[in-house]
Amino acid sequence: MNLKPLGDRVIIKQDEAEETTAGGLILAHDAKEKPQTGIVLAVGEGKRSKDGNIYPMPVKVGDKVLYGKYGGTEVTVDGEEVMILRSDDLYAVFA
Repeated sequence: MNLKPLGDRVIIKQDEAEETTAGGLILAHDAKEKPQTGIVLAVGEGKRSKDGNIYPMPVKVGDKVLYGKYGGTEVTVDGEEVMILRSDDLYAVFA
């Protein structure tokens, strides 16, 4: 990928939306719930404080994360759909 996030931003590849319900019903395209998990593809340098120090990023490339439902910006890069989020929009890292 030809994209490097700036500051405290991360680039995430979203997990695929569920195709069926727990009961086995197949979901229509419009009924699919947007996933809130994904894999970190790229990480910015970190958030800069007022006095110039850089706070380290809480995630690294390859981490599986949980993020806010309405946060971030969806973009297409090299034919691949990814999300760009601030580190503040990340809620958790799967252990």
